[in-house]
Amino acid sequence: MTAERFDLRIDVTDAAALGERAETAVTVVLPVADTVPEPPIVCFGFPGGGYSRGYYSFDMPGAEGSGEAGWHARRGWVFVACDHLGVGESSLHDENALLMDNVAAANAATVRDVVARLRAGSLVDGFPALASPVVLGIGQSMGGCLAVVQQGQHASFDGVGALGFSAIHTTPPMPPGEPPLPIPFIPRGSPPAQPTVVNEPLLRRALAVVGPPRADTGSVSPMAWGFHYDDVPEDIVRQDMQDFYTRHGDVPPWGSATCPGLRAWVLTPGVIAAEAAAVDVPLLLAFGERDVAADPWMEPKAYPRAQDITLFVCSRMGHMHNFAGTRERLWSRIHSWGSSVATAAGAER
Repeated sequence: MTAERFDLRIDVTDAAALGERAETAVTVVLPVADTVPEPPIVCFGFPGGGYSRGYYSFDMPGAEGSGEAGWHARRGWVFVACDHLGVGESSLHDENALLMDNVAAANAATVRDVVARLRAGSLVDGFPALASPVVLGIGQSMGGCLAVVQQGQHASFDGVGALGFSAIHTTPPMPPGEPPLPIPFIPRGSPPAQPTVVNEPLLRRALAVVGPPRADTGSVSPMAWGFHYDDVPEDIVRQDMQDFYTRHGDVPPWGSATCPGLRAWVLTPGVIAAEAAAVDVPLLLAFGERDVAADPWMEPKAYPRAQDITLFVCSRMGHMHNFAGTRERLWSRIHSWGSSVATAAGAER
């Protein structure tokens, strides 16, 4: 049983309010129609900094089926992998004009457009209309940050999954005995040019002095230990981490050579505290064994209005979850969580 996938471009010019045309690129992976549950589930996936929507649809060596997106679609979900503005194949703009509010607004417009087409049965010929779908939003790392911002500001989703993002303080994991990265805290709302012009060199110098990197990856990056668990193939780690995040133009299927300027704020403590405090839908907070939350069990404290919170820490998994040998454990937990959200939503309708 195979899932159909196709690409779309969504006009988000009005929502982005950048003074120029703006479009997001999405990959829709559809299930076989007779496997769609009741109520139907539509899941939007947003990538982290330095990654594209391909993060959700690429296949590791020896696997096939459109990655996580295909895995969920084969179980009846519509999965929509999305590039943020300034990422992957979405339209590129001055990176310092791409801030949390307008990128989240563009993502919200993307969700509205795709859901409206699904409701009308006009997304693709032959796929039935989904009259009342349950809409989920998941995001990895920076994508999790933006999914929470989007929910707090636009209430786009019936459930939100923040995967590998800490609403308390996101900080890259380092090998045992190594000090935390000396990353400067960049206040949200600081002048748009400041994160790139002033602080990015500080970050790059910080990455250059810490170590050692993962033993089997040579000098590829001191962040490799935290991003990828030990069983991830060495060539994949090198392909992903060499010259991360731009990779000097040698961009793998899951990567992006560009990233919005908001990236410099994601590592500031409490940067989206207001939006996290506004979230009142079911939450999935998921982390790898090596990940960006110093204490994952404290994370629910950042969401005081949420009364339904699932916390999952996946063994033998680094920050980049979809590369891990245990990735299907996480996908299964996401799927069971999403199904529970749909069951509760269906009972209330």
